[in-house]
Amino acid sequence: MKFSTSPVLDLRLPVWRSRLLMLLFLSGFGALGARAAYLQGWNDDFLRAKGESRYSRVLEITANRGRISDRNGEVLAISTPVKSIWATPDEIKFEGDSLAQLANLLEISREDIEKRIQSTEKDFVYLKRQVPPEVADRIAELRIPGLFQSREYRRYYPGGEVMAHVLGFTGADDTGQEGIELAFQEELAGKAGARRVIRDRRGQIVEDMESIKPAQDGHDLMLSMDARIQSQAFTQLSAAMETHHAKAAAVLVLDVTTGEVLAMVNLPSYNPNNRSKLVGAQLRNRALTDTFEPGSTMKPFTIALALEEGRVRPDTVIQTAPGRLTIGKATISDAHPLGALSVAQIIQKSSNVGTSKIAMTLDREDMWDMFNRSGFGIVPSISFPGAVSGKIRPFKTWRPIEQVTMSYGYGLSVSLFQLAQGYTIFARDGELVPISFVRNAGVTAGRKVISAETARAVRAMLEAAAGPGGTAPRAQIMGYRVAGKTGTAHKVEGHGYAGHKYRASFVGFAPVSNPRLVVAVTIDEPSGGKYFGGDVAAPVFSKVMEGALRSLGVAPDAAMKPVEMPPEHERVEESI
Repeated sequence: MKFSTSPVLDLRLPVWRSRLLMLLFLSGFGALGARAAYLQGWNDDFLRAKGESRYSRVLEITANRGRISDRNGEVLAISTPVKSIWATPDEIKFEGDSLAQLANLLEISREDIEKRIQSTEKDFVYLKRQVPPEVADRIAELRIPGLFQSREYRRYYPGGEVMAHVLGFTGADDTGQEGIELAFQEELAGKAGARRVIRDRRGQIVEDMESIKPAQDGHDLMLSMDARIQSQAFTQLSAAMETHHAKAAAVLVLDVTTGEVLAMVNLPSYNPNNRSKLVGAQLRNRALTDTFEPGSTMKPFTIALALEEGRVRPDTVIQTAPGRLTIGKATISDAHPLGALSVAQIIQKSSNVGTSKIAMTLDREDMWDMFNRSGFGIVPSISFPGAVSGKIRPFKTWRPIEQVTMSYGYGLSVSLFQLAQGYTIFARDGELVPISFVRNAGVTAGRKVISAETARAVRAMLEAAAGPGGTAPRAQIMGYRVAGKTGTAHKVEGHGYAGHKYRASFVGFAPVSNPRLVVAVTIDEPSGGKYFGGDVAAPVFSKVMEGALRSLGVAPDAAMKPVEMPPEHERVEESI
């Protein structure tokens, strides 16, 4: 049989099978073509993204945080460029002793680096942030694949611990954490930008492709603070705290005309440039966050209310003998029997009995309203975090003994900031001045609390209290008339008062002829043998006020002669 006539060759398949097979092949090619056209023509985002991920990366452009300066332009906070060291876990490779060298430069252990790289599920991990540029340059010389650097900023505070509680600080991501940095975070921070770059197979940037979004630097901020006055206040308060072995202390300086805070010092303090050993006691801004029973510094507000309502006049005589006053089961005492005193002398000698007798003539609702309008018991309206309201109980709950003790500063709590602002009433002819930490221009309008006549009458009493016959002769300043009031109070401990723990305070203003500054000082638990406000806090007031007045060029309003102190046996002790 010939090959050409084989039965196998004569076998014929059905025509539909060959056509079906052809149709399947054409359909497959058509589907592939359509898919290719779809991916490369209409929807190429996926492939483009996958391709660009091999060589392209979007990097964040850090915005430069705004500078903070004092009222004279002296820089208080500035951002300096540093580097962040980060890695891509899937790409980083250590050769030889590069891991050991990296650990040494970053000052972290090899184990810690390996743990960070292995434990993350992200495509990058920070190894260390805010690395100094010189260290970052040495790390770059190691040429470790998968290890990268990016620029950021670290906040630097030239004033260190002197300005710590005013400025606060920023965290690792340059976000405000405390103080002014937190209060004005939005204005200072700015907005980060972004740019697209091309990198080679080692991860090194070889081309800057485009700027996606430019960075917007933060706005500079000029504070009301005066760095010179702040430094002087810090020095004087530190010396007093050391002399009297105190637990803590604070001082506040306000400009009566503008309502600006010129200085605010809290001790103990901390260095915001190195917070590795920072503890809570150092961090507290005591002038704003700590409350205490103010003692006799509250007496002027009680007397002002009595004068305003016509219950007494400055020359009205109150009998304080025998130096004790019993109300129910409680007895109120003066340091020494003082006999008959005028209202002006009650403030000058700081008589608890005299103040109590005047308070008993007042309506409790009116007293509460006076305290409230003076800024006590409410959160201060300031652009600063952490300010507290203190505590004044509702007047309907007051018992007679509570109304009396509150009249001379027991049974209520205030902050040093509230006391300082409250005394602007007597310095500004009855107006409570709003307070600002940002520089103002010109006179700030206040809110009327008492009449100008009443304010001037209390001002004269406070000048006598700070004079030779008062409880605070050590508050005097050569060349300036000063006015103010001491406060010495037992500290609350448990369910009562500690017998030998005190809070010594002094609040005053100068010059009396045309008040410019209010200075408030508080010393917590002085234990160097003296604890009265006139002995502990008044000298700090004198030195801080004198330095501030001379720094501002305020003209003297008294004779330029040395201050004469009364003999020790003639010193007037404050009633506590």
